[in-house]
Amino acid sequence: MAVINQPNSQIRLTNVSLVRMKKGKKRFEIACYQNKVQDWRLKIEKDLDEVLQIPQVFINVSKGQVANNDDLMKAFGTTDQDEIVLEILNKGEIQLNEKERNANLQQKQNEFLTIISTKCINPRSKKRYPPTMIEKALNEIKFHLNPTKTTKTQALEAIKALVEKQIIPIARAQMKVKINLTKKAYQKAYENDIKPAIDHLEELENDGKMYEIVGIIDPMNYRVLVNLFEEKELKNEGSVEVLDMSAVKET
Repeated sequence: MAVINQPNSQIRLTNVSLVRMKKGKKRFEIACYQNKVQDWRLKIEKDLDEVLQIPQVFINVSKGQVANNDDLMKAFGTTDQDEIVLEILNKGEIQLNEKERNANLQQKQNEFLTIISTKCINPRSKKRYPPTMIEKALNEIKFHLNPTKTTKTQALEAIKALVEKQIIPIARAQMKVKINLTKKAYQKAYENDIKPAIDHLEELENDGKMYEIVGIIDPMNYRVLVNLFEEKELKNEGSVEVLDMSAVKET
């Protein structure tokens, strides 16, 4: 808990989040309410009074050391507290307390495990693993989340490691789709656009006018195929239908 010494009173700050900015050799701080700084930066919160615990610039919040005008003028070229507070709030470094850091880490961990869970299946049962089982398997291969890297990138790395090690029977979930297209669309787009998006071709039939293709694709390519038939040149010339959300390419 931080204590702010004022001339006639003492203000106790609880649940404080600090935002710091270094200018020259001096470090300046402002005291904000927990979780409100990000809301302000995302423009979710627009009321400054809901963000700041005290609308004042400090050298050290926990010791109650207020920045003097000379320091402010040297560092910011102004003594306008409101202007300086906004600069620190918008551009400063957020100092999370232990509780916030743990909450953020847990949120990242949950997101990380959920991504893996939704992108993978047991190839035997065709069912997805719950995040708890994914976490247990990752612990066994000693793969741990790095909070400084992006969650999605690490999830893809973890999937690759899990598939290689096979601690549990696991495979990347793919989609089985049926693509219907006209002769015009087939001639124009099959070789260069549709074929490269299909990992495993199961059927390709045509009656001279329409083509029907059944294949296994990576889920990321679904939107590529759908967009193809929304473009001006191929509009209404084809369609994509999902047959199975938990398909596995036979090896």
